Amino acid sequence: MGICYRNGMVTVDRVVDASPATVWSVLIDLEAWPKWGPTVAGAELLDGTELGLGERGKVYTPVGVPLPFTITEFEPGRRWAWQVAGVPATAHGVEPADAGTRVYMAAPVWAAPYVPVLAVALQRIDRMVSG
Repeated sequence: MGICYRNGMVTVDRVVDASPATVWSVLIDLEAWPKWGPTVAGAELLDGTELGLGERGKVYTPVGVPLPFTITEFEPGRRWAWQVAGVPATAHGVEPADAGTRVYMAAPVWAAPYVPVLAVALQRIDRMVSG
């Protein structure tokens, strides 16, 4: 696992033993978000049926508070990012790696204290997708 600073974001990554398509499917499956996201109790889209650019929805915190979100970046099979409650939030992505897939999450530099939460999410994703 590594941490780096790039383009105003703090990024944490992990190489997992699964295909990029497998990891991507976990990242975009709203029903899976509570399984890997420590700060997510649930999520739903308001209009569409699958994650995509401009899609809006609600993400539920562990105490049940719903927060509105909008998908602000979406490269199918590669990367998505969002705003939560109108604030730029995390980015999520996958890249092929020699030993499987590099899965990463990034937070704005002002949210750097959130990086350990992202590291836990990556660990959970690894357990979900690896062999």
